[in-house]
Amino acid sequence: MSKRIAIYGKGGIGKSTIVSNIAAAYSKDYNVLVIGCDPKADTTRTLIGKRLPTILDIVKEKKNASIEEVLFEGYGNVKCVESGGPEPGVGCAGRGVIVAMGLLDKLGTFSDDIDIIIYDVLGDVVCGGFAVPLREDFADEVYIVTSGEYMALYAANNICRGIKKLKSNLGGIICNCRGIENEVQIVSEFAGKVGSKVIGVIPRSEMVQKSEIDAKTVIEKFGESEQAVLYRKLAKSIYSNEDFVIPEPMGVDEFDEFFRGFQ
Repeated sequence: MSKRIAIYGKGGIGKSTIVSNIAAAYSKDYNVLVIGCDPKADTTRTLIGKRLPTILDIVKEKKNASIEEVLFEGYGNVKCVESGGPEPGVGCAGRGVIVAMGLLDKLGTFSDDIDIIIYDVLGDVVCGGFAVPLREDFADEVYIVTSGEYMALYAANNICRGIKKLKSNLGGIICNCRGIENEVQIVSEFAGKVGSKVIGVIPRSEMVQKSEIDAKTVIEKFGESEQAVLYRKLAKSIYSNEDFVIPEPMGVDEFDEFFRGFQ
């Protein structure tokens, strides 16, 4: 039985960086599948070394696509898929996820030889296609990536609403630091407010940008660095985690009062 992990968070908060680096960390010991569920289709770029064609684009050209046409292998033999999305301003952004999940299931992608499946899901709003990994029971556990910034935590709180509604399992909050004052404290207290915990803290680092310029993960480019050690530690914490909750999100006024307490 595969371990099935969904990583949610506000757009631009660093989900793809977290996903690609923990996938690279897992690849040493496990067979890993990464499914990019963000319309930007940039989750797997640092694992593959370039942008992949998306499932949505492929099925436009060929309805009966084969598994070889949608599934690619990258660093550490990590298997990679990008769902893709429609052109900006046209159609539902989550449609690519719906199409991708259906096709991958049909092609037998979720096979017994995959040890770990990681979904990278846009989480500004947990609805439509973006809820598929939870609603359709493709993933067993959810982690939210956030910084200590207001909008990132506001999105995280909204994601908790979606998780509660769908009765999914929240495994913890990942603090992807932006370097603001009291950041880890803010995120830790937020996690406590929604009934969860911080499962990992990743500091801001220039290594991330330097790695991404070369289309590589930090694990690949700076494998002996402290930053790489922290990604491996996070991967291990997620893999061994057995503490799951259905979160209790804050109301809007309660959230604002919580955040003002740090000003």
